[in-house]
Amino acid sequence: MKIKAIITGASGMVGEGVLLVALRNPDVESVLVLGRRSCNIQHPKLKEIIHSDFFDLSPIESQLQGYNACYFCLGVSSVGMKEDQYTRATYDLTMHAATTLSRLNPEMTFCYVSGTSTDSSEKGTMMWARVKGKTENHLLRLPFKAVYCFRPGMMKPVEGQKNVKPIFKIVLSLYPLFKFLSPKNACALEDLGGAMISVTKKGYSKKILENRDIDAVGQMN
Repeated sequence: MKIKAIITGASGMVGEGVLLVALRNPDVESVLVLGRRSCNIQHPKLKEIIHSDFFDLSPIESQLQGYNACYFCLGVSSVGMKEDQYTRATYDLTMHAATTLSRLNPEMTFCYVSGTSTDSSEKGTMMWARVKGKTENHLLRLPFKAVYCFRPGMMKPVEGQKNVKPIFKIVLSLYPLFKFLSPKNACALEDLGGAMISVTKKGYSKKILENRDIDAVGQMN
């Protein structure tokens, strides 16, 4: 199976890492990066569409057809945001884009990045976790071939990444110790990208993948 993937959020750390993994994988035939700004990466497999409004994909719908995977890595921090603002930027935006893609590519495998402690009940005390949980729950109902939700915690960047903030580089110096002490709360971005490719090719028994699942599936790819 040759993968033709759409990747969002490639100008951020998670999306850039997943993109680099996809470009290096021989099972990935082509990648379309869909973003508000350029990912600034050149590669024979890579095509890019700069599109500012993810709430209106109608002008580019014809260019979004013919893909069998979407690795949706687009996201914002909830810091300083009210729940209605975060809901629009997270749930509303994701669901609009995913609904459009499910209509255009019903045989697509959709992989969504949420995060450790995401709240599937949608009733917990953490606002961001409730919103992410609602997003996961509703994505799983869309008529894709398959939907998988990934819940990474602390992430180790892929070698060669540029979109890693200086403060995060300092935190990541502690990654090996954190991974050793709390393996269920950390994963490598290399394995996250590998896990997305693996579930696209072979599926997986769980629809929600925590850090331990990401480790196991990513390293099998």
